[in-house]
Amino acid sequence: MTPQVLPFHHRDTGTWSYLVADPDSGAAAIVDPVLDYQAASARTALDSAQRLLDAAAQRGWRIQWLLETHAHADHLSAAHLLRERLRAGGAAPQLAIGRGIEQVRRHFAPLFGLPERDPAPAFDRLFEDEERFRIGGLPAQAIPVPGHTRDSLAYLIGDALFVGDSLFLPDSGTARCDFPGGDAAQLYRSIQRLYRLPDATRVFVCHDYGKPDREPACETTIGEQKRSNAHVRADTGEAEFVALRQARDATLAVPALILPALQVNLRGGALPEADADGRRYLKLPLDRL
Repeated sequence: MTPQVLPFHHRDTGTWSYLVADPDSGAAAIVDPVLDYQAASARTALDSAQRLLDAAAQRGWRIQWLLETHAHADHLSAAHLLRERLRAGGAAPQLAIGRGIEQVRRHFAPLFGLPERDPAPAFDRLFEDEERFRIGGLPAQAIPVPGHTRDSLAYLIGDALFVGDSLFLPDSGTARCDFPGGDAAQLYRSIQRLYRLPDATRVFVCHDYGKPDREPACETTIGEQKRSNAHVRADTGEAEFVALRQARDATLAVPALILPALQVNLRGGALPEADADGRRYLKLPLDRL
């Protein structure tokens, strides 16, 4: 089955969010929505995420799912705030991510002074590996793709595959593997799993920043990835990929928004509770001198 896919590019972070709909029933999902966040002023807004709701409303689509591919380190998620806005309007979407988020939270919770287990569960659904679900009449599946992070998932919805940060467009290769819990060999095996899907499977990436010779883009196919991905083609061996990935990762800077992003995204996009003065605060843990 073929879902209708509308992509939305968040230029500040290079993130692609998606509105995915069953054209027969009007049921829809939002994948990886972004909260507008200005680090210098610490101001947030829902303008970018609201565009997805407006597009769905214009087409008469009903949002059933808010799907996160992982706890992102390069942007803040708008999923929690969208869920609350939709619920206020009478809808009841489920906010979902892979069960691997529990491992990620246990690792990072001490850094931000968070309880290892959230007393108010941030997500309505933690998908098990290979778990199947539906968006209206569309069959969907949560495919684990660890390697970039422990909680990384790809979502196969009809003939459309949403790969998160596991694969980029072919000329940009693959995601980094140097975050805690990352593993280049594991990412290689995850990608081989995706490469077993039919070549015609549509692939939608989570990030693209464009190139000097092209504007940012979001869609390719499994066949094109296997033929020309800059880091891992169908004939690329595991050792070759691991060596390339580790060498490249050693040159990469820490993502600019990783500290605010993680402490929000571990909560499903929920902002911290207001302090006694009515303001919300993010923490910036310093190293020890």
